[in-house]
Amino acid sequence: MTNLLKSIFGLERLGWDILIWRILGYIMRRFLRSAMIVFSWFVVPYSRYTNIKVMRRKLPPIRSHLLEIPAVDLAKLIRTKKIKSEEVVEAYIERCRQVNPLINAIVQDRFEEALEEAREIDRVIAMGINSVESMEELTPLLGIPVTVKESIAVKGLTNQAGRVFKTPQIAKSDAPVVEQIKRCGGIILLVSNTPELCLLWETYNNVTGQTKNPYDLKRTPGGSSGGEAALLASGASLLGLTSDIGGSSRLPAMFSGIWGHKPTPYAVSFRGHHPTSDFAKWGDFFTIAPMTRYAKDLPLLLKCMSDPTGPKLTLDKEISAHGIRFFFMDNDGPSGMMRPLSRDLHAAINRVASDFNAKRVNIRKMKWSLDISMSAMLTMKNIETIYHKSEEGEQPKTVCKETVKYFFGCSDSILPSVIFGHLQNFMKIIPNSRHKHLASIIEALKTEFKELLGNDGVFLYPTFPNTAHQHYQIYHKLLEPMYMAIFNTLGLPVTNCMIGLDRRNLPMGIQVVANPGQDHLCLAVAREMERRYGGWVRPPSEDSHSYGQANSSKRG
Repeated sequence: MTNLLKSIFGLERLGWDILIWRILGYIMRRFLRSAMIVFSWFVVPYSRYTNIKVMRRKLPPIRSHLLEIPAVDLAKLIRTKKIKSEEVVEAYIERCRQVNPLINAIVQDRFEEALEEAREIDRVIAMGINSVESMEELTPLLGIPVTVKESIAVKGLTNQAGRVFKTPQIAKSDAPVVEQIKRCGGIILLVSNTPELCLLWETYNNVTGQTKNPYDLKRTPGGSSGGEAALLASGASLLGLTSDIGGSSRLPAMFSGIWGHKPTPYAVSFRGHHPTSDFAKWGDFFTIAPMTRYAKDLPLLLKCMSDPTGPKLTLDKEISAHGIRFFFMDNDGPSGMMRPLSRDLHAAINRVASDFNAKRVNIRKMKWSLDISMSAMLTMKNIETIYHKSEEGEQPKTVCKETVKYFFGCSDSILPSVIFGHLQNFMKIIPNSRHKHLASIIEALKTEFKELLGNDGVFLYPTFPNTAHQHYQIYHKLLEPMYMAIFNTLGLPVTNCMIGLDRRNLPMGIQVVANPGQDHLCLAVAREMERRYGGWVRPPSEDSHSYGQANSSKRG
């Protein structure tokens, strides 16, 4: 019997303890997949019911040509006095005011201060104190508006990551990455919406409410950086500071048709963010990340964000996509955990693989994406949660009490924040031997990617199996973000790239993964994909009656 079991599960050389855990792991995966199906019976009708109230409106059209100039080119025009920073900032402020009543992405703005900073920049440039070359080297973002996820500290603005507090939590200082953006000449416009404590792949909370997708207001822009993605996609932002621990930058970028990059660990300072942790390896998984409307702007923004004390990235290195080796998978291996890709996404990803002559590979250990990511992330200690940090003068919350309050409609928190404590407690009952075994799989996968990609290879992989779904439907798709979280677990840089529209005119995306320190390969491929597939597409607007026909060439 023992030999038969080992043969069935391919475990001839494994001990009994590992055999048992692998069998239990298989059973758990089957259970979770079944649970998602059952959840869908309740989630889908609820989602459709809540969407009845959402009017089928479209965004106002983009009128100003300034809103469609990439940051690289816009900064040059400002430095050379072809346009003024004040004009640019005014255009973006006006666009924010036009679209925010529809997409609900802004938590707090600093428009008046931004305009004053732009006027001061224009005065300094007009005086000719610094040469064009000096400004390009020292302040490459001079006069360019930048928006920031509200979970990242911007001095004087709210910084509570969607949590309900009796007293608003205002940042007393800038996060290091915000300081760097300001030193590079960037002008902070606002802070944008995020789910409570960034704990969901959809963007809503009990403070600001729900953020909507510019391509279809009945759909989500994803999360947790959904506020940034919605602003960028609607033409109300050009450069955004986001964060990523399980796809929080990449999923919104995919759902909103833009570009999101998770950098090599520690290349960008993670300090000044909520939630945070004093866990020694927090930065292995979590990072602050750039998000842009144009792929050509990613290297510029990442260079300005890079931590001077962190790993050095060769972002100025000129490289052609023709000199890069490509590999790809269009599923998570033999696990059967994640649902298959939609027909349009499957066709688009295989088309991209063909266009880049990518070699299909079968990395079998990818089937452990859920197990190893959950084990690695949920066993980290002292992560900030609703149970970890309370408002001054309040009693700490307990898991059981908060759960009861939630189901009676008395909690200030959203469901993911409440159940996160249960997930952490569940991980504590799993034996250390199981966690150690999963840690060994992580190391084996890191080695496999290192040997496969080297310093000149990239791996193409789905971001998510479907395009933007309707609000709340993530609750029956909670396994699919493992397509993204696995690369946080492995510590690999990865970029979501826009590759066209599906038959519903919703954006499609693909992940481009490289080895640590090889971010420039991801960004080079992103620029080439933008050139080949067109990149960002204007969302449908009030005067775009032929939107589908006009963008038919960008469909996958």
